[in-house]
Amino acid sequence: MSALAQVAVPKSALQPDAGTSLRPIHVLLGIQSLVVILVSINRLSSLTQTYVAANEFLRWQDLINMLPLPLISGVASWLLLRLLEQRASIAARGRLTLSIVFMVGLYLLAASYGTHEVTNYLHVRFCPPEDLSRLCEIVAFNDDDFSHWVFFAGFVLMNVALLCMQVIAPHQRQLNRGDVLLLILNGLFIGLGVFANLAFEEIGLDLYVVALLAVLALGLLWRVGRQPLVIYYVTAYGLGLVGTLIYKGLVL
Repeated sequence: MSALAQVAVPKSALQPDAGTSLRPIHVLLGIQSLVVILVSINRLSSLTQTYVAANEFLRWQDLINMLPLPLISGVASWLLLRLLEQRASIAARGRLTLSIVFMVGLYLLAASYGTHEVTNYLHVRFCPPEDLSRLCEIVAFNDDDFSHWVFFAGFVLMNVALLCMQVIAPHQRQLNRGDVLLLILNGLFIGLGVFANLAFEEIGLDLYVVALLAVLALGLLWRVGRQPLVIYYVTAYGLGLVGTLIYKGLVL
C-alpha cells in the first residue's frame, strides 16, 4: 500500500456537502421574510395602535417597528455575513473591509429607526399639515427627510457588503432546483415589500436605492453567475423594481 493510501482522511472531508449546505442561508433569509410579514401586520393591525405606557410616549406600533423587528432583521443579516465570511478563503482580500462597511451600515440603519419612529409618531399626532410652527417643521424634517437619508445610507452599505461578501465567498457547488426555488421564494417576499412601498406611495430616494441594488445584483449575476445571494437580490429588487415601473406606467 502506498504512503498516500495510508493517510487517514477525516470523515468530514468525505461528506460531499460538508460546509456547503445552503440550509443556514435559507433559514436566515426566511427570517427576513418573516420580518416583512410581521412589519405588514404591525402596520395594518389596530391592535398595536394602543399606547405603550400611561404617559403615551409611543404606540406599540412605533416601539415594535423601532426595536424588536429591526433587531431581528439586523442579527439575521449579521449572521448571514458571518456565515459567508467563514466560507471565504483565508487569503480572500476585502473580508475585513466588507465587515467594517457592514457594521457602519448596521449602525446607520439602527440610528435611522430610532430617529424615524419617534419623530413619525410626534409628527402624525401633534403636527397637522396646517401647523407651520418651528417645532413641527423640525419634527417633520427628522421624520420625512433626515431619518430617510440615514436609513438609505445604512441600507445600501449593509446590502452591498453582503453581495460583495458572496462574491469573495462563492458557493462551490451547482445549485439544485430546490435551493433556487427557496431563494426565489424568499426574494419574492422582499420584492412584494419593495413593490408595496414604491407603487402605492410617493416615490423618492427609495426608488434610486432599489434600482441601484437591482442593477448591482444583475451585474453580479452576469459576472459571477448563479450565486445564492445574487439570485435572492435579483428576485427581490429586480422584480420589485420592474413591478413598480409597470404599475406606475399603467396608472399614469
